[in-house]
Amino acid sequence: MYDPNILSIIPSLFAIVLAILTRQVVISLGIGIWIGNCLLFEANPLSGLGLGVESIIQVFGSASDTKVIIFTLIIGGLIATIERLGGVRGFISLLESKEWVDTPTKAKWLAYSTGIVVFIESNITLLVAGSISRPLFDKYKIAREKLAYIIDSTSAPICIMIPLNAWGALVIGLISANGIEEPMQVFIYAIPFNLYPIIAILFAAIVILFDLELGPMRLAQERAAQNKSERKQHHLSDVGLYRGNDDDKARHMLLPIIVMVLSMPISLYLTGDGDIMQGSGSTSVLWAVLLALLASWILALHSRKMSVDELMQVFLKGSGEFLPIAVILLFALALGDIANLLGTGAYVAALAQKALPLSLMLPLLFLTSSVIAFSIGSSWGTFAIMIPLSIQISLSLGLSPAFFLAAVLSGAVFGDHASPISDTTVVASMASGTDHIEHVKTQLPYALLSAALATAGFYLVGVFSF
Repeated sequence: MYDPNILSIIPSLFAIVLAILTRQVVISLGIGIWIGNCLLFEANPLSGLGLGVESIIQVFGSASDTKVIIFTLIIGGLIATIERLGGVRGFISLLESKEWVDTPTKAKWLAYSTGIVVFIESNITLLVAGSISRPLFDKYKIAREKLAYIIDSTSAPICIMIPLNAWGALVIGLISANGIEEPMQVFIYAIPFNLYPIIAILFAAIVILFDLELGPMRLAQERAAQNKSERKQHHLSDVGLYRGNDDDKARHMLLPIIVMVLSMPISLYLTGDGDIMQGSGSTSVLWAVLLALLASWILALHSRKMSVDELMQVFLKGSGEFLPIAVILLFALALGDIANLLGTGAYVAALAQKALPLSLMLPLLFLTSSVIAFSIGSSWGTFAIMIPLSIQISLSLGLSPAFFLAAVLSGAVFGDHASPISDTTVVASMASGTDHIEHVKTQLPYALLSAALATAGFYLVGVFSF
């Protein structure tokens, strides 16, 4: 049994600093794993390298961890299949064919509601909402920067509060790997305290309702009114996605999503012996996405759009595109195991109790996660680094891990939302057809105000809960 000491924080600290400096999350996690094994087993650097490899392999000894990693790859194949079948293009065509929008305000609400409804994956959310709304925003002379802000505020903030997609699976997997017997329950309990996403979503609605234009957004709207906006003529084909055909059908997207959504609670009920809250999250998300993939394949074969060979090729290609995410998850789980053995959470908790009032713990976790996500441009990378540490701290303090999880998730989403190097920020600019830097500049005041409110909220949660 390793006695926690100052060295216990070194692996996680190295991983955080290196991730910020290099923006290479996998390498940073790998170095953290290597250092951790050297400390844990008092090994030399060469032996520590071998032990590090073994600790990564040992992740597959956990059935729940393995299920989540497999889920991550399958969701990539499912998304690729939906894209190739034209499901997204069909959904866009369906919305475009409905003459629901006849005012500027309704155009904004269309972008907002589309972002909320399409929660399968953040980039798909952005591309769908941007594609159907951009012509309407141009028609009513609304700034495309406003469109980029609205869809960016309803992509990742929505995805992170849904346990039925890749975001939820990643988070549940990280929770499960850190000694939490009911990870799905912790995730669900954290949702109402996931303050930044909630505030960002509500604030975007207020912006639409009262037509608020803060800072640079006012100038962008003035340019739009005079047809002088900084516009980029991005189309779906520019990002290599969604090349539609005339026979594209919305059902190729909607039916698999419906199957996945309905399968999740059913699986939780079955694995929990009649109690949804006691169900296995890792098993449920795996079966839900497998059934969604099956539904997608049945649709493809029934409509004769693709053969089994073509479906398999698309599935493997899509899974390959999600391989980096699976590797991040694998390394994060390994580092979490090492940090747990080193007693990192217990040591940090002991230091925090001496140096900080408990009411400051949640704001500190929120701000730390924000800085990491802003610096590396990845909310998922931040999850991998910070969730294991926050869970261990909460358990050492004897406090509900849901509060600590919510602070990390909120900070990661805010940092990602505000970062100019985040993939979601880039895709939001492309989907809206606006200049990327203009999107970052016009969105930042809204994001900062939401983050300030979230920080204050986490302080109040700490005051009244701890």
